[in-house]
Amino acid sequence: MAKLPIIRIRTRRKYYRLIFTGIMAMMMSFIISTALLVVKQGFIDGFFMELMHSWGLAFMFAWPSAYACAYVVQEHILSRIEFY
Repeated sequence: MAKLPIIRIRTRRKYYRLIFTGIMAMMMSFIISTALLVVKQGFIDGFFMELMHSWGLAFMFAWPSAYACAYVVQEHILSRIEFY
């Protein structure tokens, strides 16, 4: 079996929170959109297109809210906890 090369991306540390919250928001909005569609409508014709539409809409709200929540938690809550 051929070994595939590992793709790495280099970027500045200051973009960590932006990238982290973006990936988290993408994954969480996909999971929640899928779950809500299955519960509300079940597997219907055009399920994938409906999922893509609702996922895109959910992501537009999820990323800014995840970014704001990550800021509040990291700067105002975790900074008051002493980890050892």
